Amino acid sequence: MDTPIYDFVKEYQKKGIVRLHMPGHKGSSFLGCEPMDITEVNGADDLYHPQGIIRQSEENATQLFGARRTFYATGGSSQCIGAMVYTAMLHCKKGQGKPVILAARNAHKAFLHSCALLDLEVQWIYPEEEATLCACPISPQQLDRILKSMEALPFALYITSPDYLGGMADIRGISAVCKKFGVPLLVDNAHGAYLRFLPESLHPLDLGADMCCDSAHKTLPVLTGGAYLHIAKDAIAPFENDGKNALALFGSTSPSYLTLQSLDLCNRIVAEGYGEKIAVCTKKINQLALRLTKLGYSLQHFEPLKLVMEGAKIGITGYALAEFLREKGIEAEFADEDHLVLMFTPETKDIDFEKIEAAFPPVIARSWEARKTVLLVESEQAMSIREAMFAKRRTVWAEQALGQICAAPAVSCPPAIPIAISGERITQEMIALFLLYGIEEIDVVEEA
Repeated sequence: MDTPIYDFVKEYQKKGIVRLHMPGHKGSSFLGCEPMDITEVNGADDLYHPQGIIRQSEENATQLFGARRTFYATGGSSQCIGAMVYTAMLHCKKGQGKPVILAARNAHKAFLHSCALLDLEVQWIYPEEEATLCACPISPQQLDRILKSMEALPFALYITSPDYLGGMADIRGISAVCKKFGVPLLVDNAHGAYLRFLPESLHPLDLGADMCCDSAHKTLPVLTGGAYLHIAKDAIAPFENDGKNALALFGSTSPSYLTLQSLDLCNRIVAEGYGEKIAVCTKKINQLALRLTKLGYSLQHFEPLKLVMEGAKIGITGYALAEFLREKGIEAEFADEDHLVLMFTPETKDIDFEKIEAAFPPVIARSWEARKTVLLVESEQAMSIREAMFAKRRTVWAEQALGQICAAPAVSCPPAIPIAISGERITQEMIALFLLYGIEEIDVVEEA
């Protein structure tokens, strides 16, 4: 598969052109990558109005993902989430009042920012069973009941799959319900770009999503910020007509050409047998999971490229596990009180797998006082998301926030899932979660 963006920049570098244009480094090598870092010079195309090399490269990605249209972004899935929600809103039937979107409660804070900027009303879906901050499992049956009960249908359903702990939604079943009601399904697939290239695809596009966004940089060999906005072949509206304008609304006018080159090169890498490499990697992960289980560790292993250790079940916190690994030269993706998240890709070397396995000693049985898991509960929405996010605010200690209205989404990153939504009245359960995730100060609305 050709690589038009990378080839153009490589040729531009070879010509030794005097760079009387941005960026200010002029191709001088400080970090080492500067000679390949350019801007929209003649022939380099324009990310938000592509007619040349960027359009050609995006067409390659469109083919690889089996989409109606795939767009590049250099602002990560955060940029694509805003674009996806905005695009769906443009195609909704205009009624009275604010547009309403239905969303699972474990949404990334970028979704909240988008709703504030677009002045949307969100109807949240909470899990029917107990779940942690990162998880919000939704069944097709639950969704069917919710949609039947709504006086006016939402302009879209927004879910996250995979979630931060590797949980995978029943996208096929959820999609069937969405199609029954004519509601577009939007999926934050930030952690799952690679799912398309498994022996049997588990990518949302192949399971019935109308639109989804992928953080290419999370699981594919792409530089940080590289992402995709995908429009499905059978999407229920011509969303592709507005995709570029939507991305421009939420993105910088100076996209990184280093990141664009990595997206471009990724097409060739994926096209040349990357699926086989992923299959080999998942086999190694399965073997590692089996060995760790035999050593006495409790694991969740739902998503193929992720292992989640349940520290609380063996008498240790996820934080302590992360620090233990850090001392041995291993950095985990995420830790909280209960979990440790390890992310792998085909770029994880055999020696790395060996180092990880060698780092864990057999679990020694110990007494462990079980503690009650702190769960999210519904709270009063005292103000709209937009009103609260743009209101005058003040910062208070978390312990002093009870009953006050959240201004900015209170969240640690990762996992970047708001504990309190802007406009919600802060509850005792929220305060417990703030402290659990190390959040000591909260921005609240300064009420008159």
